[in-house]
Amino acid sequence: MLRQFKKLNPTVEVIIITGFGTIESAVEAMKVGASNYLLKPFTSSQLELAIAQIAQQRELRKQNTVLKKQLADESEFSSLLFTSPEMERMQKLIKQVAATDATVLIEGESGTGKEVIARALHESSLRKEKAYIKVNCAAVPENLLESEFFGHEKGAFTGATMKREGRFELANGGTLLLDEITEISLPLQAKLLRVLQEHEFERVGGSRTIKVDTRIIATTNRDLVKAVAEGKFREDLYYRLHVVPIKVPRLADRKGEVEFLLGKFLDQFAQKHNKPVPRISAIALDQLSRYSWPGNVRELPSAPSSSPQTTRS
Repeated sequence: MLRQFKKLNPTVEVIIITGFGTIESAVEAMKVGASNYLLKPFTSSQLELAIAQIAQQRELRKQNTVLKKQLADESEFSSLLFTSPEMERMQKLIKQVAATDATVLIEGESGTGKEVIARALHESSLRKEKAYIKVNCAAVPENLLESEFFGHEKGAFTGATMKREGRFELANGGTLLLDEITEISLPLQAKLLRVLQEHEFERVGGSRTIKVDTRIIATTNRDLVKAVAEGKFREDLYYRLHVVPIKVPRLADRKGEVEFLLGKFLDQFAQKHNKPVPRISAIALDQLSRYSWPGNVRELPSAPSSSPQTTRS
């Protein structure tokens, strides 16, 4: 019956319960795909534990799927492409900083490539074989962000049906990117400061202190100095993050970058869709070079149709 279940749906979870168990049948059942093997008589606690283990395994697979999708989504146009002297200087700084464990704060407008630079830092570091985990602080609801950071214990809050590791634990030994760091609340900023100082925390609803060795990279598209002055961001946390600041210039301020990046993107699009590489007229290229690019590099792959100025031309 177990074999038939697995043929119909390989992802189905099956617990074998028997009063006639043997070592041989237990081994065979696990080989075929049983999630657990219980001998009668058994207690309700044993059955609950078996079910909880299945739920935890499913959660881990779900997290793994999410992380794999994240990597796949970021793989396209993810390499650090540049030709301008402004980005050349930044590349040298990245190489210098990557070999250290220093906390890095990447500042720049939306679409300038802050996440790409963060990944380049990780992949050039001694932690490159370890996990690279990202948290988009602006995309996670405020009431769930602490659990996203630090994880939670079973029963910590409504809906917490099992223990869950947070992103700091998942990134242990590797790098954690805190994207749009200014979006977190002041109380959570205090807890984040402790992790940066002491490298330890407790899960939501837990009392056990967990130690981690995680390198932090933070990004922001806002003026953090202004946020500190307005009381929206902790000054002590700012200095903890501002160990190595990297300011990413706007695309419009990078000399010769538009033509270079456009050529790279067209090559990648043509290869992806199995089409010949299109050619851009001198007039169109001139218009694209004059455009202000408010969306920066993120806007460039969709040019010229999404750019009002170039469309009118």
